[in-house]
Amino acid sequence: MLLLALDTATPAVTVALHDGEAVIASSSQVDARRHGELLLPAVDHVLTDAGLTLDAVTGIVVGIGPGPYTGLRVGLMTADTFGLALGVPVHGVCTLDGLAYAADLDGPFVVATDARRKEVYWARYADSRTRVTDPAVDRPAEITDQVAGLPAVGAGALLYPDTFPSAHEPQHVSAAALAALAAERLAAGVELPEPRPLYLRRPDAQVPKNYKVVTPK
Repeated sequence: MLLLALDTATPAVTVALHDGEAVIASSSQVDARRHGELLLPAVDHVLTDAGLTLDAVTGIVVGIGPGPYTGLRVGLMTADTFGLALGVPVHGVCTLDGLAYAADLDGPFVVATDARRKEVYWARYADSRTRVTDPAVDRPAEITDQVAGLPAVGAGALLYPDTFPSAHEPQHVSAAALAALAAERLAAGVELPEPRPLYLRRPDAQVPKNYKVVTPK
C-alpha cells in the first residue's frame, strides 16, 4: 500500500505519503490564496523526499471538507485527476475527522474550522476516531449550548474563545493525519466514501448586483 493524501479544505495546503505502516513523507503550507499554486509542487516534494515516483501510488486520499468552495475543489479535482491517470481508487475523508484524529483526545470534544462570514464548520466527537454529529456550519453564538464545557480544536475554535474557551491546537488539518486515519480504516475493512465535496452552503463568490450584460455589436 502507498497512499497519497492531500487536503485543501482549510488554509493549509497539505500532502503526505503513507506506506500502510507509517507516514513516510509530508508537507504542509498555510496560504489560503494559493491552493492551486502550491499543491502540485507539494506532491512533487513528498515524492522526492520519499525517493518515489507517482506511479508507485496505489490509492489517493483526499479531504472532502467541509470547506470554502474554491479551495476545496482544488484538492478534489487534483485527487480525481491522479486517480484517473493512475487507475487507482480515490478515497474521501471528512476534513474535520482528520483534525480530530490529529488531536488524539480521549473524551468528548469539538472540532471547528473557520468558515468565514463569522461562521464555523464544526462537529462533535466522542473520541479522536468517532464523530457523533454530522458536519454543520453555524455562527458560534448559535451553538454555545451544544458545545458548552467541551474541549475544542481547530482554527475556528481558536477564533471564537467566547464559544470555545478550551480551544487549542492543531489549527489546520494535516495530510499526515488524513493518511494515517485512512490507512487504519482501510486495514480494518472500512469502506471509505467517494470523494464528494461537503459543501454546506453556497460559494462566497457572487454575481455582482446590477450586473450589466454587454451585447456584442
